Amino acid sequence: MSPSDHNARHDLAVSISREAGALALDYFHRRDTLVIENKANAQDVVSIADKNVETLIRERVFAAFPEDGLIGEEHDDVPSRSGYTWVVDPIDGTSPFVAGLPDWCVSIAVRDETRTVASAIFVPCQDDLYHALRGEGAWLNERKLAMDPDLSLRNGLTGMGANYRLPISLITTFAERLIGIGGMFYRNGSGALMLAYVGAGKLAGYYESHINAWDCLAALLIVEEAGGYVNDFAAHGDLHKGDEVFAAAPAAREDLLKISEGLKFVP
Repeated sequence: MSPSDHNARHDLAVSISREAGALALDYFHRRDTLVIENKANAQDVVSIADKNVETLIRERVFAAFPEDGLIGEEHDDVPSRSGYTWVVDPIDGTSPFVAGLPDWCVSIAVRDETRTVASAIFVPCQDDLYHALRGEGAWLNERKLAMDPDLSLRNGLTGMGANYRLPISLITTFAERLIGIGGMFYRNGSGALMLAYVGAGKLAGYYESHINAWDCLAALLIVEEAGGYVNDFAAHGDLHKGDEVFAAAPAAREDLLKISEGLKFVP
């Protein structure tokens, strides 16, 4: 695996994210016609748009790199024969998507055998592209990202994850602790997008007690390459189990570590 291999997959991830985003946006504009299904409960939904957008991503990946593997939210895994694995969420934020809200995105991460090496997150309703290449940096559209050294939980907003799998006490305890130190929480329904906002300096940090890999890996690389702090997500080695996720601007790190202490959820 060489830097040129990483570059090629980064460029493809960027291209695919835009194409997939265009397809998702077309569905968004005619969402009243979509078939919506519940998964675990009424707050955990999937649409035909999610499934068809992921199919498009798979087709584009395997046309270019047939030996690569892929883990996606909506379809079965494809094992890697090259050492590279794509981890994708075709529409992160399906609930906002079906409600007609703009807070959703296409999230694509590329991993080698040990870590994420390239990623792209496209936000169709804003026409914004967040992307990163390990060792080379992170960008919002054409602007290279760099963390504000003064942004903290106390003078900025903090993204807070919540999902049906988590005990309510973990969510409320985090909110109480954050407000207790003078901070304020923000939530829009897409973990990938809120994490990308940390990389872009729009949020000071993000925490969720348990999140799936396809919801966060792409954005974690963006935060890391922008100069932020992230946890060692899925250090247990199984991307299917999910994990606690933590991302922060440098000046927000210590406070976020403190208020998230003891809140990790183990299914």
